[in-house]
Amino acid sequence: MRRRELVVHLFELCNNTKSLSQLHSQILKAGLAHDSLLATKLNSLYAKYASLQYARKVFDETPHRTVYLYNAMLRSYCKEKQWDNTLYLFNNMISNDFYVREKPDNFTIPIALKACAGLRMLKHGKMVHGFAIKNAKIAFDMFVGSALIEFYSKCGQMGSALKVFKSFLQPDVVLWTSMVTGYEQNGFPEEAVAFFHRMVMMENVSPNQVTLVSLVSACTHLLSVKLGKCVHGFVIRRGLVTDLSLINSLLNLYLKTGSVRNAVDFFREMPEKDVISWSSMVGYYAQNGNAVEALNPFYEMIEKGFEPNAVTIVSALQACGVACNLEEGKKIHKLATKKGCELEVSVSTALIDMYMKCLSPMEAADVFTRMPKKDVVSWASMLSGYALNGMASKSIKVFRDMLSNEIAPDAVAMVKVLASCSELGVLQQAFCLHGYVIRKGFNNNNFIGASLIELYSKCGSIDCAIKIFEGIIDKDVVIWSAMIAGYAVHGQGIEALGVFYQMICSSEVRPNNVTFLSILSACSHSGLVEEGIEIFDMMVHEYGLDLSSEHYGIMVDLLGRRGELNKAMDIIDNMPIPAGPDVWGALLGACRIHHNVKIGELAAKNLFQLDPNHGGYYALLSNLYAVDERWGHVAKLRALVKEKGLKKAFGQSVLEVKNEVHKFVADDRLHFQSKQIRELLRQLEVTMREDVYAAFAELLFHDAETV
Repeated sequence: MRRRELVVHLFELCNNTKSLSQLHSQILKAGLAHDSLLATKLNSLYAKYASLQYARKVFDETPHRTVYLYNAMLRSYCKEKQWDNTLYLFNNMISNDFYVREKPDNFTIPIALKACAGLRMLKHGKMVHGFAIKNAKIAFDMFVGSALIEFYSKCGQMGSALKVFKSFLQPDVVLWTSMVTGYEQNGFPEEAVAFFHRMVMMENVSPNQVTLVSLVSACTHLLSVKLGKCVHGFVIRRGLVTDLSLINSLLNLYLKTGSVRNAVDFFREMPEKDVISWSSMVGYYAQNGNAVEALNPFYEMIEKGFEPNAVTIVSALQACGVACNLEEGKKIHKLATKKGCELEVSVSTALIDMYMKCLSPMEAADVFTRMPKKDVVSWASMLSGYALNGMASKSIKVFRDMLSNEIAPDAVAMVKVLASCSELGVLQQAFCLHGYVIRKGFNNNNFIGASLIELYSKCGSIDCAIKIFEGIIDKDVVIWSAMIAGYAVHGQGIEALGVFYQMICSSEVRPNNVTFLSILSACSHSGLVEEGIEIFDMMVHEYGLDLSSEHYGIMVDLLGRRGELNKAMDIIDNMPIPAGPDVWGALLGACRIHHNVKIGELAAKNLFQLDPNHGGYYALLSNLYAVDERWGHVAKLRALVKEKGLKKAFGQSVLEVKNEVHKFVADDRLHFQSKQIRELLRQLEVTMREDVYAAFAELLFHDAETV
């Protein structure tokens, strides 16, 4: 007996695999291998310090397995999220003959329910619930009740969870918290807040930190900063400001509700911060396009001795991508490599996205190639990245490789590959992708429908785009806008106006900024000046939408076409936002048409400040000076362009031959079949001349006979 007590005491000293193995050897030598208590302790420590395989070996070698041994093994499987093994062992437990003596207890049932929740096995979980009901002692255990509520919540069955809750006459704080958390996680934030109110005000149950974290999360979903501040006050009164998880949830609330000033003040006043606190600040700034503000807390965090985790690094890389800051992005890449998280899927995907946005596709491809595991998001980043860098053909190749690797694209990936195909302009490829969309059941997705409309429009088949549009029954604003943009691409302004007025008169869909941008563009391309000005007024006065620089640019273009340059200048002067290159570029183009050098010089001055390396602006101003015969100014501009090494972007002609797109510019000698093309053109010219001569001779002969 003394030896057994000594062995039990020695378990407290085991803290590694070696000491545990030595103790196990002593147990075997002492003939205590079949002792259930010692087996249970061995099982738990092997699972903790060695592996589940060793723990299971101890379990299998124990002839009399008590409920405590079963619970230890089940708990170890559950901790590692091995749900299948957990349920298999539980089923084995209740089906063995020994179950008559050793029934599952109030610790066994919650473990089994957690496994059912992990696998979302509603039917099996209900069977476990039924098993628990047969034993009143288990059924009315608060711990079991909480596990049942959590199980039904995770399976989306809040009605069943509420029934379990109501079966307890005096539910404790854990049961109340389970209900609040369940409502919040199932997208019912109002019910979560109401349940909390009932808990505190009517039932006088004191919430714990977990309850308050769920409540704050519900306030965040409601985007209610007012309610969040009330909770914040409640936290202060209860003296819970030292609980870091709760404080981090409040910080997240202020950030998600746009209360940046409150968030910054709150962050600075936090008595304690962890990596989650810092990551929240970095992530907020990165996701809202403020790259500088995102990198400042990132580097401050490192300076203060906090090790960034993968989430922080991903946010910092997103900021670098938004700012096109390749230098900082490479520094963070080195940091990720040093920390050993470079090839984690989330970090690698963020690196690919950053390099693509910084116009470095080769570096992105290198990261992608070295990734040991690639998910659909990683593939989609490559797809969109190549398209962003003007490498649409490579984007399509990535899509083919993706399918070859048996990675099923999601809706986001399909939208990106359709966008890449639209840049190629290959109609046959569009047909193939459309067929794939139908086979995979994506045709009911409106974003994909809009992408197909855009694809066919850009491939020159407006008729196919119309068929797609007419075949969509439930048209949203994205679909309507895509069809209007399709007509705009083809210069069919009247048809675009028809669709626009059909949308606002015959449907309940409200046009947004993109819709107005599409219809204004259609009016601009088709020279529908009056109609465009009328729609611009409608956007401002009837719909009260915020105008972007692009909207103003089209308006300036419309007024410029009509020669009303002073009105265009008035609009620019009264813009609530800084005029971008699109606005000044439209004005300069109008000045070139109407020979207004004074306003043209003003527009050019602003353009040279905003985009000094755009050769087209210098060419426009040079042509304006040439029309006014100011040759000295023309010479100075040409010298400046030569000094800067600028080139005007040439217009391209595109030709599809055997599913391959060929692009040409004027006097093109770079095409690999340039000699053959020129020879064919010479032959065609000779043939045309001969045909013209023959037709002319026949006409002369006919006239002579008539005379």
